[in-house]
Amino acid sequence: MSGSDESSQARALGEALTALRRERGLSQAEAGQRIGMTSQGWGLYEAGRRSSLFRPDVQRRLTGALDATPEALVLHLKGEPVAPDNPFATGVSARGRAFEGVTGQTRRLRLETDELSPWASAGTLLEYTPGQWPRRGQGCIIQLDDGSRTVRLYDRADDVEVVVAGAGGLDRIERIARARIQSMSAVIARFDSE
Repeated sequence: MSGSDESSQARALGEALTALRRERGLSQAEAGQRIGMTSQGWGLYEAGRRSSLFRPDVQRRLTGALDATPEALVLHLKGEPVAPDNPFATGVSARGRAFEGVTGQTRRLRLETDELSPWASAGTLLEYTPGQWPRRGQGCIIQLDDGSRTVRLYDRADDVEVVVAGAGGLDRIERIARARIQSMSAVIARFDSE
């Protein structure tokens, strides 16, 4: 492989890493911090300026910081759909994170209880984007199949369930069957009550 071919492939792999990071809603600093790396160091990988990006152990480390797999990186490189929440899937057969019928327009919801305190208390106005998947520790609005809507803090998910905190307090974990969830939306802003 010539130097220009390797450089071109490194840039393409870096661009796939960038897209995967942005999908997770993380900055370079946040992604790097998860594995003890500076934002500048992370940026060198995304720019394709570190040849170690081709090494499988480096790819595992970088994609692990994004709660993804090297397979997800390669699928992103090829422009194929990725299932970022299932660390065991290659992204081809998994359902993925998105839900049908998302609009992308922001909406607002006022909290009626203090069960998410101190993160947010009753009266706090939450702004969210329908269908935008939350990252770990981010608030989310979950629309269930029975028509009810609940607010929780996202922890993780796979093909079978979504794990959240906040049902009766932030230290309480709740597992919701994925089949019961009609939509899941990331909270993008909180406005305290006046």
